[in-house]
Amino acid sequence: MTTKRQLVGFIALLIGFLLISVPAAAQKWREYGYLENSFAIQFPAEPKISEGTYATASITVAATIYALQENDARYSVTVADFSKTRLTEGAVLELAIAELKKDGDVTVDIPHRVNRQLGRQLSVAGHDGSHSSIALFYYQRRLYEVKGTNEDPGSSDSARFQQSLRFTNDARPQDQELTRLRLTHPEIPSFARDH
Repeated sequence: MTTKRQLVGFIALLIGFLLISVPAAAQKWREYGYLENSFAIQFPAEPKISEGTYATASITVAATIYALQENDARYSVTVADFSKTRLTEGAVLELAIAELKKDGDVTVDIPHRVNRQLGRQLSVAGHDGSHSSIALFYYQRRLYEVKGTNEDPGSSDSARFQQSLRFTNDARPQDQELTRLRLTHPEIPSFARDH
């Protein structure tokens, strides 16, 4: 009996130690939702939003950039509007990959899926010694470039950022409070409702 109690006590102590030792940086990440561009993603702090352009070798389009620089890491989501072009999904993704190759060597380029949307997942070893985890999606005639770049090769934060993307599939709501409410409390599917 004493052995079981000691074992349970040891396990509880170990779990408590592990919970206390979680770095503060890992605890501050939270999801931010942007229904105007139909996505949500986790950032370690609130990003800055700016309007700009997304340029490739053959075309420049309007873009919204959600970005955060924190210590030796940069996190960004660029949503580029290709709705006024005749480019196909494949052509847009190839242009985006060609732009990424200018910054470094693509070490991983594999299919990636988020909410039934097929895209690409890439790792880029930058010419400056940095490492980037990137996701590319062509969704609703927009290119989504999710890029986490870190100078510390041992950090997994850039991959965590890139993997946290989800598409919300909602139209733009009337006010910000409704936006946050929908992302925090998604609607109950019809099959799960009491009728």
